[in-house]
Amino acid sequence: MGNAYICKVDDAWSAFYNPAGLGTVRRPQFHLANAHVEASQGLMNAVGDGPAYKIPGKYIDSYDPEEMRSMLAKDQGKLSHSRLNLFPNFTARGITLGYLFSQRNRAIINDDTANKFEIAERRDQGPIFALNGGLFGGILKVGASATYLFRRELYKEIDPNDNVNVSKADYTSGRSLQLTGGARLTLPYDYLPTFAVVMRNATNNNWEGEEKNTLGEGLSRIRQTIDAGVSITPQIGKITRLHLEANLKDVNNSYDTDIKRRMAAGAELDFGRRIFLRAGWGDGWGSGGIGVRSRTFIMDLSTYAVDRSLDGFRKEEDRRWVLSLSSGF
Repeated sequence: MGNAYICKVDDAWSAFYNPAGLGTVRRPQFHLANAHVEASQGLMNAVGDGPAYKIPGKYIDSYDPEEMRSMLAKDQGKLSHSRLNLFPNFTARGITLGYLFSQRNRAIINDDTANKFEIAERRDQGPIFALNGGLFGGILKVGASATYLFRRELYKEIDPNDNVNVSKADYTSGRSLQLTGGARLTLPYDYLPTFAVVMRNATNNNWEGEEKNTLGEGLSRIRQTIDAGVSITPQIGKITRLHLEANLKDVNNSYDTDIKRRMAAGAELDFGRRIFLRAGWGDGWGSGGIGVRSRTFIMDLSTYAVDRSLDGFRKEEDRRWVLSLSSGF
């Protein structure tokens, strides 16, 4: 949905997108398995070179910098991006408690004059707790989530013909209490017009216990941002609904980004709350996917893209593919 989701979110992921969404959780759920696996087109080209049965092993190898350097030797200039999220949680209406583990890796052998192999890694983990409450019969919902975030990062640049040696001194790390506050107003009229706002790092916390790398570099500050959204959800059949949503990310422009890249729009066609077809637009590129949901199992297949360029708009597309699986009771 182009990441336009702060009005719609209604499950455990509300803790990240908009804690006010916990007010529309339908039934208590305990999800021990809740995984999100992501790969860029550049990575898929690298791991897909060879027999299909070797692809899972190559994907696992992509988290190893030396293995990634070898795989990218034939694809210079192509960015490899991978991400694995795990979020086991217990969620009921108005509350969620869980633990996040997120590992993201990027690598590229630049095909410019410098011709360097660049690797970047970020690992986030920590416990999450979120609460929600309603006013005026649930027309207005407000919520807040707290994540005690432990972050570790790596960035290194070497000659593409050298072996990759990464030591503990190459990493930066720190911890921070990250608070997210959100509100959602749903008017009791046809199409259910909804307005939402989310503030991230609401208390503007910085890192504690920070450890710098050998170059004296520390973690980048997580800036305070505000997202706003509006949506409508018309009922177009007995069991079919259409959700249309538009968001503006980082309204206060904390990260100094072109407004066209901060705009997002999405649509979701819902068949009996069991099958979902989605499409969207975010960061200048299209997205889409399909979802299947039952009481004990959720699966989503999605694709989206980000703009790799540091400035401008729709200059360098980085297409990504996502599989999300969740099961529990």
